[in-house]
Amino acid sequence: MEPYADLSEVNKFIGDDQYPFQFPLDEAFSNTSLSRTKFCASSRGPESKRKYHAAEDYFQPAGNPVYAIADGEISFSGRMGGYGWLIIINHPQANIYSLYGHLSPSRWYLESGTVSKGELIGYLGDDDENGGSSKQPLEPHLHLGIRSGQPQDYPGKGEWRWQAGWIKPCPKDLGWMKPSEVITNQSIPLGGFPEPSSNFVEKWRIEILFAAIYMFSATFMFIIGTRRNKPIVITLSGAVLLIAAWIFNNNGWSISYLLITMGMALLLIGLYRVVRKINSAAQS
Repeated sequence: MEPYADLSEVNKFIGDDQYPFQFPLDEAFSNTSLSRTKFCASSRGPESKRKYHAAEDYFQPAGNPVYAIADGEISFSGRMGGYGWLIIINHPQANIYSLYGHLSPSRWYLESGTVSKGELIGYLGDDDENGGSSKQPLEPHLHLGIRSGQPQDYPGKGEWRWQAGWIKPCPKDLGWMKPSEVITNQSIPLGGFPEPSSNFVEKWRIEILFAAIYMFSATFMFIIGTRRNKPIVITLSGAVLLIAAWIFNNNGWSISYLLITMGMALLLIGLYRVVRKINSAAQS
């Protein structure tokens, strides 16, 4: 667990273009707002099941405004499991992205577009809508994550996933950075913050596995449909791939593009063969 950086003078970053970053909240400097869940904080339980916090939490009342930490482009804005409403902003000028979790889905929020440093993007959610519920309310707070690279550099599942909050490896090893330190340092390395080194298979193994399963299944159905002259089987396998691709794409899985390509190919081949079979039947 790492303590928060000194935020006592972050007000001077607001509205000053000489600083690339600013703090995302108005009143983030009281002792209560920095009370718990620091960067790299460890979860409770046996060491073998322990996870580490890949962000910093800032506790403030629901309805408090949340601002972009830097100029950027919104790459995601939507519901995301225990985050309530989640917004992610890409900052290519620094080769990082920022993640804002536990926002309010019932209040106003930005859905897309370019944002400027300090621009309002949403509000903190109430305890029953910010990832919590009426039965299990979650104390209103902002979950702020900052990571080197861009979301598309990371998979949608696994410890390397782009929207992680708690992970088993040390967050620093996977590119996550201490947000308060990034903001107070106000320093961007030449070429931006470097991405962490990684083993490709280790990083993408879950998406590789799912891609292999779906592509093997689709290939098998293509062979069956071709050998038995059942083009409808090919068509349906293409449709199933497209549905899977749509689901994966909504969850930020990069393999969705591969499945879209294969799904469209099978769908078109299947439809072409269906038409040919109908024409052949009509002519005979």
